[in-house]
Amino acid sequence: MLNRRHFLTGTAAALTAQSLLPAWAQSGPRGNTGLQRVTNNRFDFTIDHTPISIDGRRAPAVTVNGTLPAPLVRLQEGEDVLLRVENKLDEWSSIHWHGLLVPFEMDGVPGVSFPGIAPRSTFEYRFPLKQAGTYWYHSHSAFQEQLGLYGPLVIDPAGPEAAPYDREFVIVLSDWTFQDPHRIFAELKKMGDSLNYQKRTAGDLIADAREDGLGSALENRAMWGRMRMMPTDIADVNGAQYTYLVNGHGPSDDWTGIFEPGESVRLRIINASAMSIFNVRIPGLPMTVVNVHGLDVRPVTFDEFQIGTAETYDVIVEPQDRAYRLVAASIDSSGQALATLTPRMGETAEAPPLRPRPLLTMKDMGMAGMAGMSGMDASMATPDEPGMQGQGHNLSYPDDQPKDRMKDGMHMGHESPGMTEHDHPMGPAVAATAMNPVSRLDEPGIGLERVPHRTLSYSQLRSRHPNTDRRPAEREIELHLTSNMERYMWSFDGVRFSEVEESIKLYHGERVRMTLVNDTMMPHPIHLHGMFFDLVIPGYEEDEDGERYLPGLHTILVKPGEKLSVEMTPPELGDWAFHCHLLYHMHAGMMQVVSVLPPDERPPLQMVGMGPPAATKPDKDHDAMSHGDHGMTGMGGDQ
Repeated sequence: MLNRRHFLTGTAAALTAQSLLPAWAQSGPRGNTGLQRVTNNRFDFTIDHTPISIDGRRAPAVTVNGTLPAPLVRLQEGEDVLLRVENKLDEWSSIHWHGLLVPFEMDGVPGVSFPGIAPRSTFEYRFPLKQAGTYWYHSHSAFQEQLGLYGPLVIDPAGPEAAPYDREFVIVLSDWTFQDPHRIFAELKKMGDSLNYQKRTAGDLIADAREDGLGSALENRAMWGRMRMMPTDIADVNGAQYTYLVNGHGPSDDWTGIFEPGESVRLRIINASAMSIFNVRIPGLPMTVVNVHGLDVRPVTFDEFQIGTAETYDVIVEPQDRAYRLVAASIDSSGQALATLTPRMGETAEAPPLRPRPLLTMKDMGMAGMAGMSGMDASMATPDEPGMQGQGHNLSYPDDQPKDRMKDGMHMGHESPGMTEHDHPMGPAVAATAMNPVSRLDEPGIGLERVPHRTLSYSQLRSRHPNTDRRPAEREIELHLTSNMERYMWSFDGVRFSEVEESIKLYHGERVRMTLVNDTMMPHPIHLHGMFFDLVIPGYEEDEDGERYLPGLHTILVKPGEKLSVEMTPPELGDWAFHCHLLYHMHAGMMQVVSVLPPDERPPLQMVGMGPPAATKPDKDHDAMSHGDHGMTGMGGDQ
């Protein structure tokens, strides 16, 4: 069922009622004690409006069972689940099980895998638990996730834990805004960088001139101006609009977890934010990663790591007889979430100050390793040209750029070795393409480039178990992550979700490689529902035992100007959402649908690309895909 009529719904005003934090999210000795198993794996959720309190300030929220975050669901691998969800809202709702391998009808994406949960109705989710690990769940309707409909999910393994521990804490990171998300989205649509309050000032120019010389400082600004970019425009929505939370607690409320000195403590860290990527550290306390995205990995010890939106990392720490501060800072250094780990209630550690804001680089512009770029061609647009304001994350092309397949590089007035040929449409939704995208899997991420301690990168991850499918990929699909910040358009290959006429076709059991090229200047957490993919790490083939241990992921944070590849073997038939997990990017159009079809429907291999013509699949309601319902226009349309 590939129908977007039910994908977006409006958000109603909140009602007044009292909200309490769930037991697992409370501070102190009671904190994280709500880990009891759900009786008989049959339980009930109620979605409703509830007022909550963040750092002493009241606000309306969309909640599950009256709490923010939603209840912790604790289950056992191999068992069957029955969940009854009552929607008390006057709008459609849904729950998606992020990272779970469930039948596609249970995946919880309105208009793709099911119609949604109608207002004042009840829906039953039924599925077997085929895996263990740390996951989470959230609404896939309108902006309900931003408004509070998200919660943690832990599935205990059928056998012993691969990495034993004495105590655990579930750490749910999120971002909360006291503004109406629809209003924020409308502001972004008017001007893509309208919420960037970290722009460079005259004082920054003076400081740069002192360090690098006046000529160099002026040339640097002229270059960014010619390309209509801002090196400080890293996050669309940041600490000026957000309060960053740990388990529903703001920085002033300070969530606290109590441990016994010398214990081995497992932290199940979940980034359940709508738009935030965090750099996570615990000053003075090393972390050892043991599980990523619910799958066991070989232990790697480090001091700080970056967690993309929708990712989960399980780390083990061994705290001593003192208090520690857990810090999750937004990658643009505009704010941070704080928590305390301590052996005694009332003891805390000093929170470190925010770091200086990071700046984007030539590599973020997709110009890695290209010499002589400081004097960009004068034919590039200048900020004085019409329509330049708000162009924050990408190079620009006029809207009348020819819309045929672009085969001749960027045409910036020069050619350069290493340029990548691009094969996707140009037009108003594609401001530019990366000139020289490269793998950045060995980099820790924005804001961590110069920290004086150990960091974690994707290239360090190895699965704890050998990969089960060693077949070479039979074919490759290349997708470009594209944008036009002036009009706040986000898309795949320049096609927003409201304009999609054909899903991406995969075939059950085939081995396929997908290559992602980020033509924008923002990192994008790209999530594929219904399956895990193996992250291809350049230079790594196999271990000494002849086995391969590529990490399995359900979400990959693609850095600006990066090109990376993943390989997958689709395990389940059905239609699966594929999208950027930055909520406002998804709503602006960076979404597609992957249809996994039976092998006997596969055309001859030389004809397999993005799938057979739409006419060969009359059961897909492609016309309905481009229309919204329930009070909003279609996904990715101009609003």
